[in-house]
Amino acid sequence: MPTYAFVTLDVFTDRKFGGNPLAVFTDARGMTDAQMLALAGEMNLSETTFILPPEDPAHTARVRIFHRSGEMPFAGHPSIGTGYVLATMGHEGALTLEMIAGLVKVDIDRDAAGAPVGALIAAPQALTTGAEIPIDEVAACAGIGPLDLVTATHSPVLATVGVPFILAEVTGDALSRAEPDVAAFRRAERARPDLAGRYSLLIYARDGQDIRARMFAPLAGTHEDPATGSANATLAALLVSLAGVDQAAFTISQGVEMGRPSLLKAAARRTPDGVRATVGGGCAPMFRGEVTL
Repeated sequence: MPTYAFVTLDVFTDRKFGGNPLAVFTDARGMTDAQMLALAGEMNLSETTFILPPEDPAHTARVRIFHRSGEMPFAGHPSIGTGYVLATMGHEGALTLEMIAGLVKVDIDRDAAGAPVGALIAAPQALTTGAEIPIDEVAACAGIGPLDLVTATHSPVLATVGVPFILAEVTGDALSRAEPDVAAFRRAERARPDLAGRYSLLIYARDGQDIRARMFAPLAGTHEDPATGSANATLAALLVSLAGVDQAAFTISQGVEMGRPSLLKAAARRTPDGVRATVGGGCAPMFRGEVTL
Protein backbone atom coordinates (compact mmCIF):
# COMPACT_ATOMS: atom_id res chain seq x y z
CA MET A 1 0.00 0.00 0.00
CA PRO A 2 1.44 3.40 -0.97
CA THR A 3 2.29 5.99 1.67
CA TYR A 4 1.95 9.71 1.00
CA ALA A 5 3.63 12.53 2.92
CA PHE A 6 1.85 15.77 3.75
CA VAL A 7 2.52 19.02 5.53
CA THR A 8 0.16 21.62 6.94
CA LEU A 9 0.71 25.34 7.28
CA ASP A 10 -1.12 28.56 8.07
CA VAL A 11 -1.34 30.99 5.15
CA PHE A 12 -1.72 34.79 5.19
CA THR A 13 -0.06 35.08 8.57
CA ASP A 14 3.45 35.34 10.02
CA ARG A 15 2.67 33.20 13.05
CA LYS A 16 1.17 29.84 13.92
CA PHE A 17 -2.55 29.54 14.72
CA GLY A 18 -3.51 32.49 12.52
CA GLY A 19 -4.42 32.78 8.86
CA ASN A 20 -6.00 30.01 6.81
CA PRO A 21 -4.86 26.41 7.39
CA LEU A 22 -3.80 24.37 4.36
CA ALA A 23 -2.74 20.75 3.87
CA VAL A 24 -0.32 19.93 1.05
CA PHE A 25 0.45 16.41 -0.20
CA THR A 26 3.95 16.85 -1.56
CA ASP A 27 3.92 13.97 -4.08
CA ALA A 28 0.47 12.77 -5.13
CA ARG A 29 1.55 10.51 -7.97
CA GLY A 30 -0.63 7.39 -8.00
CA MET A 31 -3.57 8.94 -6.17
CA THR A 32 -7.02 8.69 -7.71
CA ASP A 33 -9.49 11.57 -7.83
CA ALA A 34 -11.64 9.77 -5.27
CA GLN A 35 -8.68 9.44 -2.90
CA MET A 36 -7.84 13.14 -3.22
CA LEU A 37 -11.42 14.11 -2.46
CA ALA A 38 -11.56 11.71 0.49
CA LEU A 39 -8.29 13.05 1.91
CA ALA A 40 -9.53 16.64 1.58
CA GLY A 41 -12.66 15.62 3.48
CA GLU A 42 -10.58 13.90 6.13
CA MET A 43 -8.35 16.95 6.57
CA ASN A 44 -11.55 18.99 6.99
CA LEU A 45 -9.90 22.25 5.94
CA SER A 46 -11.22 24.75 3.42
CA GLU A 47 -8.76 23.31 0.85
CA THR A 48 -6.11 20.62 0.46
CA THR A 49 -3.62 20.56 -2.42
CA PHE A 50 -1.90 17.72 -4.24
CA ILE A 51 1.41 18.25 -6.04
CA LEU A 52 2.01 16.35 -9.28
CA PRO A 53 4.68 16.54 -12.01
CA PRO A 54 3.98 19.31 -14.52
CA GLU A 55 2.55 18.48 -17.92
CA ASP A 56 5.01 20.98 -19.39
CA PRO A 57 8.57 20.44 -18.08
CA ALA A 58 9.15 24.19 -18.27
CA HIS A 59 6.73 24.61 -15.35
CA THR A 60 7.33 23.81 -11.70
CA ALA A 61 4.41 21.51 -10.88
CA ARG A 62 0.81 20.63 -11.57
CA VAL A 63 -1.40 21.32 -8.57
CA ARG A 64 -4.88 20.06 -7.86
CA ILE A 65 -7.02 21.72 -5.20
CA PHE A 66 -9.87 19.98 -3.40
CA HIS A 67 -12.29 21.19 -0.77
CA ARG A 68 -14.53 18.89 1.26
CA SER A 69 -16.97 18.21 -1.57
CA GLY A 70 -15.22 18.89 -4.88
CA GLU A 71 -12.31 20.25 -6.89
CA MET A 72 -11.39 23.91 -7.36
CA PRO A 73 -10.00 25.34 -10.62
CA PHE A 74 -7.93 27.89 -8.68
CA ALA A 75 -7.72 29.29 -5.17
CA GLY A 76 -5.51 31.87 -3.51
CA HIS A 77 -4.28 30.52 -0.19
CA PRO A 78 -3.67 27.01 -1.65
CA SER A 79 -1.57 28.56 -4.43
CA ILE A 80 0.48 30.66 -2.01
CA GLY A 81 0.89 27.82 0.48
CA THR A 82 1.81 25.25 -2.16
CA GLY A 83 4.34 27.65 -3.69
CA TYR A 84 5.85 28.16 -0.25
CA VAL A 85 6.07 24.39 0.32
CA LEU A 86 7.73 23.87 -3.08
CA ALA A 87 10.27 26.55 -2.15
CA THR A 88 11.05 24.74 1.12
CA MET A 89 11.60 21.61 -0.99
CA GLY A 90 14.39 23.37 -2.89
CA HIS A 91 12.69 25.01 -5.86
CA GLU A 92 14.40 28.30 -6.63
CA GLY A 93 13.24 31.50 -8.30
CA ALA A 94 9.75 32.25 -9.55
CA LEU A 95 7.47 29.22 -9.79
CA THR A 96 4.80 28.34 -12.35
CA LEU A 97 1.94 26.13 -11.19
CA GLU A 98 -0.41 24.40 -13.62
CA MET A 99 -4.03 24.60 -12.46
CA ILE A 100 -7.37 23.98 -14.10
CA ALA A 101 -7.99 27.73 -14.43
CA GLY A 102 -4.59 28.31 -16.05
CA LEU A 103 -1.01 29.01 -15.08
CA VAL A 104 -0.37 30.60 -11.69
CA LYS A 105 2.89 32.49 -11.24
CA VAL A 106 4.34 32.46 -7.72
CA ASP A 107 7.08 34.74 -6.41
CA ILE A 108 8.58 33.58 -3.12
CA ASP A 109 9.26 35.99 -0.26
CA ARG A 110 12.43 35.13 1.66
CA ASP A 111 14.03 36.40 4.86
CA ALA A 112 17.54 37.77 5.16
CA ALA A 113 18.94 34.25 5.37
CA GLY A 114 17.13 33.18 2.19
CA ALA A 115 14.49 31.01 3.88
CA PRO A 116 10.94 31.18 2.45
CA VAL A 117 8.49 33.17 4.57
CA GLY A 118 5.57 33.69 2.18
CA ALA A 119 4.61 34.21 -1.44
CA LEU A 120 2.89 36.44 -3.96
CA ILE A 121 0.73 34.96 -6.72
CA ALA A 122 -0.70 36.32 -9.94
CA ALA A 123 -4.28 35.23 -10.62
CA PRO A 124 -4.53 33.09 -13.77
CA GLN A 125 -7.21 35.15 -15.53
CA ALA A 126 -8.05 38.79 -16.13
CA LEU A 127 -11.14 40.14 -14.39
CA THR A 128 -14.49 39.05 -15.76
CA THR A 129 -17.73 40.37 -14.30
CA GLY A 130 -21.14 38.77 -14.60
CA ALA A 131 -24.64 39.53 -13.43
CA GLU A 132 -25.55 41.88 -10.63
CA ILE A 133 -27.12 40.05 -7.70
CA PRO A 134 -30.23 41.39 -5.97
CA ILE A 135 -29.55 43.20 -2.71
CA ASP A 136 -32.28 41.32 -0.85
CA GLU A 137 -30.75 37.98 -1.86
CA VAL A 138 -27.26 38.90 -0.69
CA ALA A 139 -28.51 40.45 2.54
CA ALA A 140 -30.49 37.30 3.38
CA CYS A 141 -27.48 35.06 2.74
CA ALA A 142 -25.26 37.21 4.98
CA GLY A 143 -27.87 37.47 7.74
CA ILE A 144 -28.04 41.27 7.53
CA GLY A 145 -30.59 43.79 6.25
CA PRO A 146 -30.82 45.27 2.74
CA LEU A 147 -29.99 48.72 4.13
CA ASP A 148 -26.68 47.34 5.43
CA LEU A 149 -25.34 47.06 1.90
CA VAL A 150 -23.36 49.91 0.34
CA THR A 151 -23.94 50.42 -3.38
CA ALA A 152 -22.23 53.75 -4.08
CA THR A 153 -19.33 52.00 -5.86
CA HIS A 154 -21.08 48.90 -7.15
CA SER A 155 -24.09 46.70 -6.61
CA PRO A 156 -23.48 43.10 -5.48
CA VAL A 157 -21.91 41.46 -8.51
CA LEU A 158 -20.55 38.14 -9.70
CA ALA A 159 -16.88 38.40 -10.67
CA THR A 160 -13.86 36.17 -11.21
CA VAL A 161 -10.13 36.08 -11.87
CA GLY A 162 -10.14 32.29 -11.95
CA VAL A 163 -12.94 31.19 -9.64
CA PRO A 164 -16.27 33.06 -9.24
CA PHE A 165 -17.38 35.02 -6.18
CA ILE A 166 -20.25 37.34 -5.40
CA LEU A 167 -18.77 40.59 -4.09
CA ALA A 168 -20.78 43.02 -1.97
CA GLU A 169 -19.80 46.10 0.04
CA VAL A 170 -21.46 46.52 3.45
CA THR A 171 -21.22 48.87 6.41
CA GLY A 172 -18.58 48.19 9.03
CA ASP A 173 -21.19 47.36 11.65
CA ALA A 174 -22.94 44.91 9.33
CA LEU A 175 -19.66 43.20 8.54
CA SER A 176 -19.07 42.51 12.22
CA ARG A 177 -22.53 41.04 12.89
CA ALA A 178 -23.00 39.09 9.65
CA GLU A 179 -23.82 35.39 10.01
CA PRO A 180 -24.41 33.14 7.00
CA ASP A 181 -27.96 31.83 6.67
CA VAL A 182 -27.67 28.37 5.14
CA ALA A 183 -31.33 28.21 4.13
CA ALA A 184 -30.97 31.51 2.26
CA PHE A 185 -27.86 30.21 0.54
CA ARG A 186 -29.77 27.12 -0.58
CA ARG A 187 -32.60 29.24 -1.99
CA ALA A 188 -30.18 31.50 -3.81
CA GLU A 189 -28.19 28.60 -5.23
CA ARG A 190 -31.32 26.90 -6.55
CA ALA A 191 -32.23 30.11 -8.36
CA ARG A 192 -28.80 30.35 -10.02
CA PRO A 193 -27.94 27.11 -11.83
CA ASP A 194 -25.35 29.06 -13.85
CA LEU A 195 -23.13 29.06 -10.74
CA ALA A 196 -22.86 25.25 -10.92
CA GLY A 197 -23.41 24.86 -7.20
CA ARG A 198 -20.80 27.44 -6.19
CA TYR A 199 -22.50 30.28 -4.32
CA SER A 200 -19.58 31.98 -2.53
CA LEU A 201 -20.11 35.40 -1.01
CA LEU A 202 -17.41 37.93 -0.05
CA ILE A 203 -18.67 40.92 1.90
CA TYR A 204 -16.35 43.79 2.75
CA ALA A 205 -16.13 47.20 4.37
CA ARG A 206 -13.68 49.72 2.98
CA ASP A 207 -11.74 52.63 4.43
CA GLY A 208 -9.61 53.95 1.57
CA GLN A 209 -7.02 51.30 0.70
CA ASP A 210 -7.71 49.35 3.90
CA ILE A 211 -10.40 46.68 3.66
CA ARG A 212 -12.00 44.29 6.14
CA ALA A 213 -13.56 41.21 4.57
CA ARG A 214 -15.46 38.02 5.34
CA MET A 215 -16.24 35.14 2.99
CA PHE A 216 -19.06 32.62 3.33
CA ALA A 217 -19.48 29.44 1.27
CA PRO A 218 -21.48 27.11 3.55
CA LEU A 219 -22.84 24.94 0.74
CA ALA A 220 -19.26 23.98 -0.20
CA GLY A 221 -18.45 23.09 3.40
CA THR A 222 -16.87 26.41 4.38
CA HIS A 223 -19.20 28.17 6.80
CA GLU A 224 -16.69 31.00 6.92
CA ASP A 225 -13.17 31.26 5.49
CA PRO A 226 -10.34 32.83 7.50
CA ALA A 227 -8.60 34.21 4.38
CA THR A 228 -9.67 33.98 0.75
CA GLY A 229 -6.91 35.00 -1.65
CA SER A 230 -8.85 34.41 -4.86
CA ALA A 231 -11.86 36.42 -3.67
CA ASN A 232 -9.75 39.34 -2.51
CA ALA A 233 -7.71 39.31 -5.71
CA THR A 234 -11.02 39.51 -7.57
CA LEU A 235 -12.10 42.39 -5.33
CA ALA A 236 -8.87 44.31 -6.02
CA ALA A 237 -9.38 43.84 -9.76
CA LEU A 238 -13.01 44.95 -9.53
CA LEU A 239 -12.17 48.10 -7.57
CA VAL A 240 -9.44 49.09 -10.03
CA SER A 241 -11.78 48.51 -12.96
CA LEU A 242 -14.47 50.71 -11.42
CA ALA A 243 -12.15 53.48 -10.23
CA GLY A 244 -10.73 54.09 -13.69
CA VAL A 245 -7.14 54.08 -12.35
CA ASP A 246 -4.24 52.19 -13.86
CA GLN A 247 -3.36 50.33 -10.66
CA ALA A 248 -3.98 50.17 -6.94
CA ALA A 249 -2.93 48.18 -3.89
CA PHE A 250 -5.00 47.18 -0.86
CA THR A 251 -4.33 45.85 2.64
CA ILE A 252 -7.06 43.39 3.58
CA SER A 253 -7.82 41.85 6.96
CA GLN A 254 -10.00 38.76 7.24
CA GLY A 255 -10.69 36.03 9.79
CA VAL A 256 -10.79 38.39 12.76
CA GLU A 257 -14.31 37.37 13.77
CA MET A 258 -13.21 33.71 13.66
CA GLY A 259 -10.21 34.24 15.92
CA ARG A 260 -7.83 33.54 13.03
CA PRO A 261 -6.62 37.00 11.96
CA SER A 262 -5.26 37.09 8.43
CA LEU A 263 -3.46 39.78 6.46
CA LEU A 264 -3.59 39.86 2.67
CA LYS A 265 -1.81 42.22 0.30
CA ALA A 266 -3.83 42.52 -2.91
CA ALA A 267 -3.15 44.65 -5.96
CA ALA A 268 -4.46 45.03 -9.48
CA ARG A 269 -3.40 46.82 -12.66
CA ARG A 270 -4.68 47.39 -16.15
CA THR A 271 -2.98 45.35 -18.87
CA PRO A 272 -3.59 44.97 -22.61
CA ASP A 273 -5.81 41.92 -21.94
CA GLY A 274 -7.75 43.36 -19.01
CA VAL A 275 -7.37 44.01 -15.29
CA ARG A 276 -4.95 41.57 -13.67
CA ALA A 277 -4.59 40.94 -9.93
CA THR A 278 -2.03 39.66 -7.46
CA VAL A 279 -2.35 38.64 -3.83
CA GLY A 280 0.27 37.67 -1.29
CA GLY A 281 0.99 36.97 2.34
CA GLY A 282 3.08 35.09 4.86
CA CYS A 283 3.14 31.39 5.73
CA ALA A 284 3.77 29.58 9.01
CA PRO A 285 4.55 25.82 8.94
CA MET A 286 2.60 23.58 11.30
CA PHE A 287 2.50 19.75 11.01
CA ARG A 288 4.17 16.98 9.05
CA GLY A 289 2.80 13.49 8.58
CA GLU A 290 1.98 10.67 6.24
CA VAL A 291 -0.94 8.48 5.33
CA THR A 292 -1.04 4.96 3.91
CA LEU A 293 -3.85 4.29 1.45
